[in-house]
Amino acid sequence: MHYVIMLIHLMIVVAMVGLVLIQKSEGGGLGMGGGGGGGGGFLSSRGTANVLTRTTAILAAMFFVTSLFLSWYASLDRKPRSILDSSGPAAPSAPAVPGAPGAGGGVLNQLGGGTPQQQPAAPPQAPAGPQVPRQ
Repeated sequence: MHYVIMLIHLMIVVAMVGLVLIQKSEGGGLGMGGGGGGGGGFLSSRGTANVLTRTTAILAAMFFVTSLFLSWYASLDRKPRSILDSSGPAAPSAPAVPGAPGAGGGVLNQLGGGTPQQQPAAPPQAPAGPQVPRQ
């Protein structure tokens, strides 16, 4: 059904572009000539302008309706999702402490898949027991 509506939508677009190009502009650009002869016929310049204007308005309304339908149809299977969900592929196993240097589990690292920050060198460990100063 999606493809059928898309095809109808594209045919409406092509027809509307063609009708707009055929219409007579104020300067008389690509407009159709009204022909010679009498004044009030169906294909006189005024009659042609009315038919083309009405047809363009109908095609524009159909374009609007098909656009709304395609937008609605595309959103049927879309589910809302938060960027802060931890269900991403790079989710940390334990929550990081905010403000801890080198935590590396930020939202940008989860979303971008970029290279994680390198851990700073470990500080020297404290002595296990009291130390006597040497002289």
